[in-house]
Amino acid sequence: MRLTAFFLLGLLLVPLAAARSFTVVVYNVENLFDADGVAVYEDYRGEKYPPAHLSTKLANIARVLAKVNDGAGPDIVLFNEIEADQTPGTTVAGAAGWIGELGERRYDALLGQSPLPPELAGVPAEVWLLKALHDEGLRGYTIIDGEDRPGALAVKCVTFSRFPVKRTRLHPLQNARPIIEAELDVDGQPLIVFNNHWKSGAGDPATEADRRANARTLRDRLDALLADDPNADILVGGDLNSHYNQKVRYREMRETGINDILGSQGNQLAIRGKDRDLYNLWFELPSTARGSDVFRGEWGTLMHIILSRGLFDLRGVQYEPGSFTVMKIPGTNADARGLPQRWRPYSATGSGFSDHFPLLARFRTVDDDRADRWLPATRPEADEDDEVIKVDYARVDLLAGAPRPEDLPADADLRDGTHNGKIFAVAAAAHVTERGHVKVTVGGLDYDVYSHKKTVRDVLRARAREHGRLEFHGELGVYKGNWQFLVHDKEWIR
Repeated sequence: MRLTAFFLLGLLLVPLAAARSFTVVVYNVENLFDADGVAVYEDYRGEKYPPAHLSTKLANIARVLAKVNDGAGPDIVLFNEIEADQTPGTTVAGAAGWIGELGERRYDALLGQSPLPPELAGVPAEVWLLKALHDEGLRGYTIIDGEDRPGALAVKCVTFSRFPVKRTRLHPLQNARPIIEAELDVDGQPLIVFNNHWKSGAGDPATEADRRANARTLRDRLDALLADDPNADILVGGDLNSHYNQKVRYREMRETGINDILGSQGNQLAIRGKDRDLYNLWFELPSTARGSDVFRGEWGTLMHIILSRGLFDLRGVQYEPGSFTVMKIPGTNADARGLPQRWRPYSATGSGFSDHFPLLARFRTVDDDRADRWLPATRPEADEDDEVIKVDYARVDLLAGAPRPEDLPADADLRDGTHNGKIFAVAAAAHVTERGHVKVTVGGLDYDVYSHKKTVRDVLRARAREHGRLEFHGELGVYKGNWQFLVHDKEWIR
């Protein structure tokens, strides 16, 4: 494990009388890879992932984080999906020294070279991220690194902290990335932070066995810490690949990792007792506002900030009630529909941000030193509705003014990546393949026409066979290398 420090003169934290406020962000950045072309995932090898793509991803991560603390950025960031370096022998010796040696040379200028010189090609993704944040004015972080095991892991967890790091520890997981445990010194008060990225496949009962094992590893460590101090200040964050209401959302899962093993729940009063010691901050929001990712038209809550009882007492570090929020920023990482602007690698520079919105919460230190007194409970009862919040694709305003592909400038390339994720009004010749796939021909090229809803697919297929032509609104994209228009709702068929 590497531990690289780079500090700012002053931490830019805002004093609040007898308390000091600070911010924690949890952010799955959707595959931030370095620029050496050596990667587990094919999409990040060679010409498919030029240095300009890395530069765009770094700039966009910095844009999001700069929305915190008036541009200074959060004080602790739990990152998921940073590349586990496949060429660790090329790692820079120390991020602080390397950044200092570069002087005024910015990350985007350095990554403007293609190909990169060997001394830059081997820089790990997390060090590039530190450099980009530094250049954009977000400074003072220590890197608390995950594990690099060439060939075994594609991505890892990485934590950035402005607070001194007292100790770190890695906890290997079954079929997932190791958990990073870090004890931070927050103005003399210990705060223990766990950065997680559990096994994927939230709705799959088969992979839930892995997530139960992941949760057991974390729960065992929490039990050991809480046995020493039942009111220890502990923050659990990251991508647990589980929904806050996993147990009620998927009733066929008789035992879930997040709810049954870990014990994440939403009753603030309950954490004052002995049996339930964790509170999931998703419960602070109305049930209709709970969502940080979208899969097949349904909002999910795969990202989490979960707090121990100690963060609600009047000792040490304390949560600031009501501060939990989803960092959905219109015009930046959210599109016109309020959905994540995920990463799109189909142009020379790439575009987009991540398929997850980050989560944010604020904390402060207190001087009361009373572990027997508590913050007022703002939501004393858990609200675990099993209703799935769906994206309202039928909204008329989503379709109003949608351009036709033929209205684009004559020199425009529909497949250059700049149009991905946009909705088009398509009227084109259509046919159905022997396997039942619907295709339209636009600009002399074939595009799949697909919907996640079977009823919509059936209508599209029937009309294509009957008329040899389709008129619809579709979201342009790529799936498994094939270009397609995604029709989200029956109202999108004209």
